[in-house]
Amino acid sequence: MQLQQMSPVFWVGDAKKRLSEFPAEVQNEIGSILQRVQWAETPRKTKPLRGFSGVYEIISNHNRGTYRAIYAMNLGDLIYILHCFQKKSKFGIKTPKKEIDLIRRRLNRAEEHALQEDKNE
Repeated sequence: MQLQQMSPVFWVGDAKKRLSEFPAEVQNEIGSILQRVQWAETPRKTKPLRGFSGVYEIISNHNRGTYRAIYAMNLGDLIYILHCFQKKSKFGIKTPKKEIDLIRRRLNRAEEHALQEDKNE
């Protein structure tokens, strides 16, 4: 019987700092969901981020607003946390363009990092 290993997390940019600024309840919820993702589970509160392949978002609703954590999988053995932010728009569910642009840049950095990791193995 082969034991499943927990995938390590790699924080891109200031994603970890941004998560630490969320309310404690949101941090705990996102942290516990990320831990389940590390064990190769697909928690209910995750969904694919539209327009990206292998990128997912965790959505946490709190009385102060909606919070998101964006992560990428399928880039080697790591789970890349690309961005954490509070969605401030009161209308619609669409992720703002400036957030999408930042996610795209950080995904490029994560892809470069994953390639470098592969070369080092």
